[in-house]
Amino acid sequence: MFSYYLAATLARLADEMVAFTLVLLVLDRTDSPALAGLTGAAYALPAIVTGPLLGAWLDRTPHRRSALAANQATLAAVMIALLLVVGNSPQWSAPALAAVAGATLPMVSGGFTSMLPSLFRPDRLARANSFESVSFSAAAIAGPATAATITAAVSVDAAVVVIVVAAGLSIVAISRLPALPPSGAGGEPFLVSVVGGLRHLAHTPRLRASTITTTLLMGFTGMLLIALPLHMVELGRPESAAGYLWTAVELGSVTTALLLGRLQSRWPPEYVVMLSVSAYGLALITWPLAPTLAVLLVLALLAGLLEGPTLPAMFAARQRYSPESLQGRVSTTAASLRVGASALGQATAGLLVPSLGARTTLLVVGGGLLVAAGIGRLSALNAKVPAHA
Repeated sequence: MFSYYLAATLARLADEMVAFTLVLLVLDRTDSPALAGLTGAAYALPAIVTGPLLGAWLDRTPHRRSALAANQATLAAVMIALLLVVGNSPQWSAPALAAVAGATLPMVSGGFTSMLPSLFRPDRLARANSFESVSFSAAAIAGPATAATITAAVSVDAAVVVIVVAAGLSIVAISRLPALPPSGAGGEPFLVSVVGGLRHLAHTPRLRASTITTTLLMGFTGMLLIALPLHMVELGRPESAAGYLWTAVELGSVTTALLLGRLQSRWPPEYVVMLSVSAYGLALITWPLAPTLAVLLVLALLAGLLEGPTLPAMFAARQRYSPESLQGRVSTTAASLRVGASALGQATAGLLVPSLGARTTLLVVGGGLLVAAGIGRLSALNAKVPAHA
Protein backbone atom coordinates (compact mmCIF):
# COMPACT_ATOMS: atom_id res chain seq x y z
CA MET A 1 0.00 0.00 0.00
CA PHE A 2 1.79 3.08 -1.32
CA SER A 3 0.13 5.61 1.00
CA TYR A 4 1.16 3.64 4.07
CA TYR A 5 4.83 3.33 3.12
CA LEU A 6 5.01 6.96 1.96
CA ALA A 7 3.52 8.24 5.24
CA ALA A 8 5.65 5.93 7.38
CA THR A 9 8.89 6.65 5.51
CA LEU A 10 8.44 10.43 5.58
CA ALA A 11 7.74 10.31 9.33
CA ARG A 12 10.80 8.13 9.88
CA LEU A 13 12.93 10.37 7.66
CA ALA A 14 12.06 13.31 9.91
CA ASP A 15 12.83 11.24 13.01
CA GLU A 16 16.18 10.01 11.65
CA MET A 17 17.15 13.58 10.83
CA VAL A 18 16.16 14.71 14.33
CA ALA A 19 18.37 12.14 16.07
CA PHE A 20 21.40 13.41 14.16
CA THR A 21 20.49 17.08 13.76
CA LEU A 22 19.81 17.64 17.46
CA VAL A 23 23.37 16.59 18.24
CA LEU A 24 24.80 18.85 15.53
CA LEU A 25 22.61 21.80 16.54
CA VAL A 26 23.60 21.63 20.20
CA LEU A 27 27.29 21.01 19.45
CA ASP A 28 27.30 23.89 16.95
CA ARG A 29 25.72 26.41 19.30
CA THR A 30 27.05 25.29 22.71
CA ASP A 31 30.10 23.08 22.00
CA SER A 32 28.90 20.78 24.81
CA PRO A 33 28.88 16.98 24.23
CA ALA A 34 27.14 16.54 27.58
CA LEU A 35 24.26 18.85 26.62
CA ALA A 36 24.06 17.21 23.18
CA GLY A 37 23.73 13.80 24.81
CA LEU A 38 21.18 15.08 27.31
CA THR A 39 19.06 16.71 24.60
CA GLY A 40 19.08 13.54 22.51
CA ALA A 41 18.16 11.53 25.58
CA ALA A 42 15.34 13.92 26.43
CA TYR A 43 13.91 13.41 22.94
CA ALA A 44 13.77 9.67 23.45
CA LEU A 45 13.25 9.02 27.18
CA PRO A 46 9.54 9.98 27.45
CA ALA A 47 8.75 7.08 25.13
CA ILE A 48 9.50 4.63 27.94
CA VAL A 49 6.37 5.86 29.72
CA THR A 50 4.19 6.85 26.79
CA GLY A 51 4.80 3.78 24.60
CA PRO A 52 2.68 1.29 26.60
CA LEU A 53 -0.07 3.89 27.07
CA LEU A 54 -0.19 4.81 23.39
CA GLY A 55 -0.18 1.14 22.39
CA ALA A 56 -3.14 0.31 24.62
CA TRP A 57 -5.01 3.29 23.19
CA LEU A 58 -4.19 2.31 19.59
CA ASP A 59 -5.63 -1.18 20.11
CA ARG A 60 -9.00 0.26 21.14
CA THR A 61 -9.42 3.39 19.00
CA PRO A 62 -10.54 4.01 15.39
CA HIS A 63 -8.51 7.26 15.34
CA ARG A 64 -5.03 5.95 14.53
CA ARG A 65 -4.56 8.39 11.67
CA SER A 66 -5.22 11.36 13.94
CA ALA A 67 -2.66 10.11 16.45
CA LEU A 68 0.00 9.63 13.76
CA ALA A 69 -0.67 13.09 12.34
CA ALA A 70 -0.56 14.70 15.79
CA ASN A 71 2.88 13.20 16.35
CA GLN A 72 4.22 14.82 13.19
CA ALA A 73 2.59 18.18 13.92
CA THR A 74 4.15 18.19 17.39
CA LEU A 75 7.57 17.37 15.97
CA ALA A 76 7.38 20.23 13.46
CA ALA A 77 6.37 22.76 16.13
CA VAL A 78 9.12 21.66 18.52
CA MET A 79 11.85 21.82 15.87
CA ILE A 80 10.87 25.40 15.04
CA ALA A 81 11.01 26.25 18.75
CA LEU A 82 14.46 24.65 19.10
CA LEU A 83 15.78 26.89 16.34
CA LEU A 84 14.80 29.86 18.47
CA VAL A 85 16.03 28.73 21.89
CA VAL A 86 19.20 26.60 21.54
CA GLY A 87 22.14 28.79 22.41
CA ASN A 88 19.87 31.75 23.18
CA SER A 89 18.09 30.51 26.32
CA PRO A 90 18.94 28.55 29.48
CA GLN A 91 20.43 25.15 28.69
CA TRP A 92 17.49 23.25 30.18
CA SER A 93 15.16 24.63 27.48
CA ALA A 94 16.62 22.42 24.74
CA PRO A 95 16.09 19.09 26.59
CA ALA A 96 12.66 20.27 27.76
CA LEU A 97 11.47 20.98 24.22
CA ALA A 98 12.99 17.76 22.92
CA ALA A 99 11.04 15.84 25.56
CA VAL A 100 7.76 17.31 24.29
CA ALA A 101 8.40 15.95 20.79
CA GLY A 102 9.57 12.63 22.22
CA ALA A 103 6.33 11.98 24.09
CA THR A 104 4.62 10.66 20.94
CA LEU A 105 7.75 9.18 19.38
CA PRO A 106 6.57 5.51 19.63
CA MET A 107 4.01 6.38 16.94
CA VAL A 108 6.79 6.69 14.36
CA SER A 109 7.82 3.06 14.63
CA GLY A 110 5.33 1.05 16.68
CA GLY A 111 2.28 3.08 15.72
CA PHE A 112 2.79 2.50 12.02
CA THR A 113 4.08 -1.07 12.30
CA SER A 114 1.11 -2.17 14.42
CA MET A 115 -1.13 -1.48 11.41
CA LEU A 116 0.52 -4.11 9.21
CA PRO A 117 -1.54 -7.15 10.32
CA SER A 118 -4.73 -5.13 9.60
CA LEU A 119 -3.54 -3.91 6.20
CA PHE A 120 -2.01 -7.12 4.79
CA ARG A 121 -3.14 -10.74 4.57
CA PRO A 122 -1.16 -13.27 6.66
CA ASP A 123 0.44 -14.76 3.54
CA ARG A 124 1.76 -11.31 2.58
CA LEU A 125 3.09 -10.29 5.99
CA ALA A 126 6.63 -11.60 5.41
CA ARG A 127 6.95 -9.44 2.29
CA ALA A 128 5.29 -6.51 4.07
CA ASN A 129 7.82 -6.87 6.90
CA SER A 130 10.69 -6.70 4.42
CA PHE A 131 9.30 -3.51 2.91
CA GLU A 132 8.69 -2.14 6.41
CA SER A 133 12.35 -2.77 7.13
CA VAL A 134 13.21 -0.99 3.88
CA SER A 135 11.08 1.95 5.04
CA PHE A 136 13.12 2.19 8.24
CA SER A 137 16.39 1.73 6.38
CA ALA A 138 15.52 4.18 3.60
CA ALA A 139 14.77 6.82 6.22
CA ALA A 140 17.94 5.92 8.09
CA ILE A 141 19.93 6.18 4.85
CA ALA A 142 18.48 9.51 3.78
CA GLY A 143 18.09 11.09 7.23
CA PRO A 144 21.68 11.40 8.47
CA ALA A 145 23.05 11.92 4.95
CA THR A 146 20.54 14.69 4.27
CA ALA A 147 21.26 16.32 7.61
CA ALA A 148 25.01 16.06 7.08
CA THR A 149 24.89 17.42 3.52
CA ILE A 150 22.57 20.32 4.31
CA THR A 151 24.56 21.21 7.42
CA ALA A 152 27.83 21.18 5.49
CA ALA A 153 26.47 23.01 2.43
CA VAL A 154 24.11 25.47 4.12
CA SER A 155 23.73 25.27 7.91
CA VAL A 156 22.33 23.10 10.67
CA ASP A 157 19.39 25.54 10.84
CA ALA A 158 18.49 24.60 7.26
CA ALA A 159 18.51 20.91 8.24
CA VAL A 160 15.95 21.70 10.95
CA VAL A 161 13.71 23.35 8.35
CA VAL A 162 13.86 20.22 6.16
CA ILE A 163 12.69 18.17 9.16
CA VAL A 164 9.68 20.46 9.49
CA VAL A 165 8.87 20.04 5.77
CA ALA A 166 9.16 16.24 5.93
CA ALA A 167 6.83 16.13 8.94
CA GLY A 168 4.28 18.26 7.08
CA LEU A 169 4.38 16.03 3.99
CA SER A 170 3.93 12.98 6.20
CA ILE A 171 0.71 14.47 7.58
CA VAL A 172 -0.61 14.81 4.03
CA ALA A 173 0.20 11.15 3.30
CA ILE A 174 -1.32 10.00 6.61
CA SER A 175 -4.62 11.62 5.63
CA ARG A 176 -4.86 9.13 2.74
CA LEU A 177 -4.57 6.02 4.93
CA PRO A 178 -7.72 3.94 5.50
CA ALA A 179 -9.53 4.23 8.82
CA LEU A 180 -9.01 0.97 10.72
CA PRO A 181 -11.42 -0.42 13.32
CA PRO A 182 -10.18 -1.17 16.87
CA SER A 183 -8.29 -4.48 16.97
CA GLY A 184 -9.04 -5.52 20.54
CA ALA A 185 -9.35 -4.68 24.23
CA GLY A 186 -13.01 -3.79 23.71
CA GLY A 187 -14.51 -3.58 27.21
CA GLU A 188 -11.29 -4.01 29.12
CA PRO A 189 -10.30 -1.21 31.55
CA PHE A 190 -7.56 0.96 30.09
CA LEU A 191 -4.90 0.30 32.72
CA VAL A 192 -5.63 -3.44 32.63
CA SER A 193 -5.08 -3.24 28.86
CA VAL A 194 -1.74 -1.47 29.37
CA VAL A 195 -0.57 -4.09 31.87
CA GLY A 196 -1.70 -6.87 29.53
CA GLY A 197 0.69 -5.70 26.82
CA LEU A 198 3.59 -5.46 29.27
CA ARG A 199 2.81 -8.89 30.71
CA HIS A 200 2.71 -10.46 27.25
CA LEU A 201 6.13 -9.03 26.38
CA ALA A 202 7.62 -10.19 29.67
CA HIS A 203 6.08 -13.68 29.76
CA THR A 204 6.54 -14.78 26.12
CA PRO A 205 10.14 -16.08 26.04
CA ARG A 206 10.78 -15.96 22.28
CA LEU A 207 9.29 -12.49 21.97
CA ARG A 208 11.15 -11.44 25.10
CA ALA A 209 14.44 -12.63 23.59
CA SER A 210 13.94 -10.56 20.45
CA THR A 211 12.83 -7.53 22.46
CA ILE A 212 15.73 -7.63 24.91
CA THR A 213 18.31 -8.05 22.16
CA THR A 214 16.95 -5.22 19.99
CA THR A 215 16.46 -2.94 22.99
CA LEU A 216 20.10 -3.33 24.00
CA LEU A 217 21.07 -2.87 20.35
CA MET A 218 19.40 0.54 20.38
CA GLY A 219 21.11 1.47 23.64
CA PHE A 220 24.52 0.95 22.12
CA THR A 221 23.44 2.59 18.86
CA GLY A 222 22.55 5.65 20.92
CA MET A 223 26.15 5.77 22.10
CA LEU A 224 27.27 5.84 18.47
CA LEU A 225 25.20 8.97 17.83
CA ILE A 226 27.55 10.89 20.12
CA ALA A 227 30.77 8.94 19.50
CA LEU A 228 30.81 9.03 15.69
CA PRO A 229 30.73 12.84 15.17
CA LEU A 230 33.62 13.17 17.63
CA HIS A 231 35.46 10.28 15.95
CA MET A 232 35.21 12.18 12.66
CA VAL A 233 37.22 14.99 14.25
CA GLU A 234 39.90 12.45 15.23
CA LEU A 235 40.11 11.46 11.55
CA GLY A 236 40.43 15.08 10.50
CA ARG A 237 36.89 15.34 9.16
CA PRO A 238 33.97 17.60 10.18
CA GLU A 239 31.51 16.24 12.74
CA SER A 240 28.74 16.18 10.13
CA ALA A 241 30.63 13.50 8.14
CA ALA A 242 29.29 10.94 10.62
CA GLY A 243 26.02 11.13 8.69
CA TYR A 244 27.65 9.34 5.77
CA LEU A 245 28.65 6.46 8.05
CA TRP A 246 25.03 5.95 9.04
CA THR A 247 24.10 6.04 5.36
CA ALA A 248 26.65 3.32 4.57
CA VAL A 249 25.33 1.14 7.40
CA GLU A 250 21.76 1.50 6.20
CA LEU A 251 22.64 0.86 2.56
CA GLY A 252 24.07 -2.48 3.63
CA SER A 253 21.07 -3.12 5.86
CA VAL A 254 18.45 -2.46 3.20
CA THR A 255 20.35 -4.63 0.71
CA THR A 256 20.25 -7.62 3.03
CA ALA A 257 16.62 -7.02 3.99
CA LEU A 258 15.54 -7.05 0.34
CA LEU A 259 17.65 -10.04 -0.71
CA LEU A 260 16.99 -12.28 2.29
CA GLY A 261 13.46 -11.22 3.26
CA ARG A 262 11.77 -14.42 2.08
CA LEU A 263 14.55 -16.71 3.35
CA GLN A 264 14.32 -15.41 6.91
CA SER A 265 10.94 -17.10 7.47
CA ARG A 266 12.75 -20.47 7.44
CA TRP A 267 14.32 -19.82 10.87
CA PRO A 268 12.84 -18.68 14.20
CA PRO A 269 12.90 -14.87 14.07
CA GLU A 270 14.42 -14.42 17.53
CA TYR A 271 17.49 -16.44 16.49
CA VAL A 272 17.88 -14.34 13.34
CA VAL A 273 17.82 -11.24 15.58
CA MET A 274 20.48 -12.56 17.94
CA LEU A 275 22.78 -13.79 15.17
CA SER A 276 22.64 -10.57 13.17
CA VAL A 277 23.21 -8.40 16.26
CA SER A 278 26.25 -10.53 17.15
CA ALA A 279 27.64 -10.15 13.64
CA TYR A 280 27.06 -6.40 13.78
CA GLY A 281 28.96 -6.20 17.05
CA LEU A 282 31.94 -8.04 15.60
CA ALA A 283 31.98 -5.69 12.63
CA LEU A 284 31.90 -2.61 14.88
CA ILE A 285 35.00 -3.78 16.73
CA THR A 286 36.98 -3.24 13.50
CA TRP A 287 35.93 0.41 13.12
CA PRO A 288 38.61 1.96 15.37
CA LEU A 289 41.24 0.31 13.15
CA ALA A 290 40.20 2.29 10.07
CA PRO A 291 42.91 4.88 9.27
CA THR A 292 40.72 6.99 6.96
CA LEU A 293 37.05 7.85 6.43
CA ALA A 294 37.05 5.93 3.14
CA VAL A 295 38.10 2.69 4.85
CA LEU A 296 35.61 3.31 7.63
CA LEU A 297 32.80 3.72 5.08
CA VAL A 298 33.60 0.29 3.63
CA LEU A 299 33.55 -1.24 7.11
CA ALA A 300 30.26 0.52 7.81
CA LEU A 301 28.72 -0.94 4.65
CA LEU A 302 29.84 -4.42 5.73
CA ALA A 303 28.39 -3.88 9.19
CA GLY A 304 25.06 -2.90 7.63
CA LEU A 305 24.98 -6.06 5.51
CA LEU A 306 25.42 -8.14 8.67
CA GLU A 307 22.87 -6.16 10.68
CA GLY A 308 20.24 -6.08 7.90
CA PRO A 309 18.18 -9.14 8.94
CA THR A 310 17.49 -7.67 12.40
CA LEU A 311 14.46 -5.46 11.70
CA PRO A 312 12.41 -7.86 9.52
CA ALA A 313 13.02 -10.62 12.08
CA MET A 314 12.02 -8.31 14.93
CA PHE A 315 8.72 -7.50 13.19
CA ALA A 316 8.15 -11.18 12.49
CA ALA A 317 8.71 -12.07 16.16
CA ARG A 318 6.09 -9.54 17.28
CA GLN A 319 3.57 -10.83 14.75
CA ARG A 320 4.28 -14.53 15.24
CA TYR A 321 4.23 -14.54 19.03
CA SER A 322 1.41 -12.02 19.63
CA PRO A 323 -2.31 -12.13 18.74
CA GLU A 324 -3.70 -9.33 16.56
CA SER A 325 -5.54 -7.85 19.55
CA LEU A 326 -2.15 -7.09 21.17
CA GLN A 327 -0.29 -5.79 18.13
CA GLY A 328 -0.62 -2.10 19.03
CA ARG A 329 0.50 -2.60 22.62
CA VAL A 330 3.36 -4.93 21.75
CA SER A 331 4.65 -2.73 18.91
CA THR A 332 4.58 0.60 20.73
CA THR A 333 5.78 -0.83 24.05
CA ALA A 334 8.71 -2.55 22.38
CA ALA A 335 9.39 0.60 20.37
CA SER A 336 9.35 2.69 23.54
CA LEU A 337 11.90 0.40 25.15
CA ARG A 338 14.14 0.73 22.11
CA VAL A 339 13.81 4.50 22.01
CA GLY A 340 14.38 4.78 25.75
CA ALA A 341 17.47 2.60 25.51
CA SER A 342 18.80 4.83 22.74
CA ALA A 343 18.23 7.84 24.97
CA LEU A 344 20.19 6.30 27.82
CA GLY A 345 22.94 5.38 25.38
CA GLN A 346 23.21 8.96 24.17
CA ALA A 347 23.27 10.37 27.69
CA THR A 348 25.90 7.83 28.73
CA ALA A 349 28.06 8.57 25.70
CA GLY A 350 27.84 12.30 26.36
CA LEU A 351 29.67 11.65 29.63
CA LEU A 352 31.79 8.68 28.51
CA VAL A 353 33.29 9.84 25.22
CA PRO A 354 35.13 12.89 26.62
CA SER A 355 36.91 10.67 29.15
CA LEU A 356 37.44 7.43 27.17
CA GLY A 357 37.74 8.86 23.67
CA ALA A 358 35.66 7.98 20.62
CA ARG A 359 37.79 5.00 19.52
CA THR A 360 37.50 3.22 22.87
CA THR A 361 33.78 3.93 22.94
CA LEU A 362 33.42 2.19 19.57
CA LEU A 363 35.05 -0.91 21.07
CA VAL A 364 32.67 -0.73 24.04
CA VAL A 365 29.72 -0.62 21.65
CA GLY A 366 30.92 -3.60 19.61
CA GLY A 367 31.56 -5.73 22.68
CA GLY A 368 28.26 -4.62 24.18
CA LEU A 369 26.32 -5.95 21.19
CA LEU A 370 27.87 -9.39 21.66
CA VAL A 371 26.74 -9.29 25.29
CA ALA A 372 23.27 -8.16 24.18
CA ALA A 373 22.86 -11.20 21.93
CA GLY A 374 24.04 -13.46 24.76
CA ILE A 375 21.49 -12.01 27.17
CA GLY A 376 18.80 -12.47 24.56
CA ARG A 377 19.78 -16.10 24.11
CA LEU A 378 19.59 -16.75 27.85
CA SER A 379 16.12 -15.22 28.02
CA ALA A 380 14.87 -17.62 25.31
CA LEU A 381 15.99 -20.83 27.02
CA ASN A 382 13.23 -23.46 27.39
CA ALA A 383 10.91 -21.31 25.26
CA LYS A 384 7.84 -22.82 23.65
CA VAL A 385 5.98 -21.34 20.73
CA PRO A 386 2.59 -19.90 21.85
CA ALA A 387 -0.51 -21.66 20.61
CA HIS A 388 -1.57 -18.72 18.40
CA ALA A 389 1.80 -18.57 16.58
